[in-house]
Amino acid sequence: MKAVAYRKSLPIDQADSLIDIELPAPQPQGRDLLVEVKAISVNPVDVKIRANAPPAEGDAKVIGWDAAGVVKAVGPEVTLFKAGDEVWYAGDVTRPGTNSELHLVDERIVGHKPKNIDFAQAAALPLTAITAWELLFERLEVSRDKGLQGQSLLVTGAAGGVGSILVQLARQLTGLTVIGTASRPDTAAWVKELGAHHVIDHGKPLNEEFARLGLPPVTYVASLTHTDDHWGAIVELLAPQGKVALIDDPAAIDVRLLKRKSASLHWEFMFARSMYTTADIQKQHELLNDVAALVDSGVIKTTLAEHFGTINAANLKRAHALLESKRAKGKIVLEGF
Repeated sequence: MKAVAYRKSLPIDQADSLIDIELPAPQPQGRDLLVEVKAISVNPVDVKIRANAPPAEGDAKVIGWDAAGVVKAVGPEVTLFKAGDEVWYAGDVTRPGTNSELHLVDERIVGHKPKNIDFAQAAALPLTAITAWELLFERLEVSRDKGLQGQSLLVTGAAGGVGSILVQLARQLTGLTVIGTASRPDTAAWVKELGAHHVIDHGKPLNEEFARLGLPPVTYVASLTHTDDHWGAIVELLAPQGKVALIDDPAAIDVRLLKRKSASLHWEFMFARSMYTTADIQKQHELLNDVAALVDSGVIKTTLAEHFGTINAANLKRAHALLESKRAKGKIVLEGF
């Protein structure tokens, strides 16, 4: 089968930073699905692992953690799917990735693909939808009672992959006032289109932007990028007894600043359930089915922003380079081999 991999951690502009290879087709065991990958999307985790996790000498590592495709075969313990089912998922960071024609994935972290969108549109959503949903409803414990008004959410980096779905979930499923950050006219317009009540410029001091709009302190903060740059302002803008959730890897933040507000700090890492095979791992299957229903009913829309063509090394290099530039909005998708 065709796949895209790397043998050394190299800068993305190097010829061998990603390469096209051939691999034997894998065979499903246990609760595995063997999926024929139709489309993938690219996430910051792909870039981080390619740049920082070299494979063993002589090995080739396949990355990629978003896919939409068709089940070709199932392992002997599978109960949730059958051959021919259309599926979407974000995979498991401890196993080979989705940048391959055929891919093995545990059925408990796979959902039925939305019926009303194509494979490319679907591939844009799984990893970010899981991250956003878990962050909002499991880490921050936001109520889904839309009648509960008076609370607010600040989303930093709202135009990115996670932000693009988080803004939609918060606006459509909760009573929160949603404040997103973006630094360019096109990304600010994108965040507004997704449903944010207010959009502010994270290129400027956040507290000054809040003052400009006359916004009160926020109940919740979803800090998706550059947390260390904004940490002082985040703490200042957080209401007493508020909650902060992070997905990035800040170099250093002084969590003691939260004490005087009796505030709490949470990290969201959507691979934790699959990495540790937690007792509730199947929640991701249920979550993806719930999001698929929201997509099919028109409540949530795909966050596909760029289609980079066929799944191959050259096109994946372009996608990695765009993510590294920090100028991407929404999701980058590739389709077909």
